[in-house]
Amino acid sequence: MTERVTERNDGVTNERVTERDGGGTTTVIERRGGGGGLLIGLAVLILVVVGAYFLLNQSHNDNMKTQAVTSAAKSVGDTAKKAGDAIDPSSN
Repeated sequence: MTERVTERNDGVTNERVTERDGGGTTTVIERRGGGGGLLIGLAVLILVVVGAYFLLNQSHNDNMKTQAVTSAAKSVGDTAKKAGDAIDPSSN
């Protein structure tokens, strides 16, 4: 019975091939990845979370600006009404 083991490593995947001869032929191949897919998935998840945070924050800022403009317009309207009442007191 002869056994031959071949191992290769390309930096990403480790591969080990074991071949045995004796009566019948048995070949065992083991492959193991380096985990690069996991790192890429984690990086994509972080990018999605950061992007969502900025989109939600911008929406909040837009709402604050809208409220500020609405409040300023109401204040200008109230001031104009007071000025008009001061000029023409009979319109009350």
